[in-house]
Amino acid sequence: MDKRELRRQIRQLKSLYSPEEKRRLSSAIMERLESNGHFVAARWVLCYWSMEDEVCTHDFVRKWFGKKHILLPSVRGEEMEVKLFCGEEHLYPGEGYAIPEPEGERFTAYDKIDLVIVPGMAFDSSGNRLGRGKGYYDRFLKNCRAYKIGVCFPFQFVEDVIPTDVLDVPMDEIIK
Repeated sequence: MDKRELRRQIRQLKSLYSPEEKRRLSSAIMERLESNGHFVAARWVLCYWSMEDEVCTHDFVRKWFGKKHILLPSVRGEEMEVKLFCGEEHLYPGEGYAIPEPEGERFTAYDKIDLVIVPGMAFDSSGNRLGRGKGYYDRFLKNCRAYKIGVCFPFQFVEDVIPTDVLDVPMDEIIK
C-alpha cells in the first residue's frame, strides 16, 4: 500500500471516533507515556500541541509545564523549529496548519533534548512512521539524538510495514 492510500484509510478511521472517544483514548496513552522510564528520566521534552485528530497532548503539556522543560514545534516555511513552552497565554496560531506555537526565541540546544514525543498518521512494529507528508519531523529528527517515542491511537498502529525512504526517521518506541 502506498503512503497516500494509507493516509486516506487512517483519516477515515479517525472520523469514526467522536472527540470524547479520542480524548478518552488519549488519556490512557498519555498515562502510559508518563510511566515510561525514558519520560520519567527526561528533563527536556519536545512534545507537540495536538490537532483535533491527534492523540491529545494539551492536558499533558499543562501538567508537566514547570516540572520539566517542555518544548513545542514551530513551523517556519519548510522547517520545523523548536521553542520553549512558557504557558498557553504565550501561544499563537502558527503557519503550519494554524497549530498554536510558542512565542519567543528559537531553541537550538538540541543536545539538551532527552525525549521527543512524535505524532503521526500511522506507525508500524519496526518504528516506522507515516507523517502528514510535509517532512517537518523527519528533517528535524535527523539532527536530534534524543530518544523518540511515537504516540498514536491503537487503530493507527498498522500490521503492514509502512513504506519508507532515506529521509524517514524511525521511532525508538511506539505507545498506543
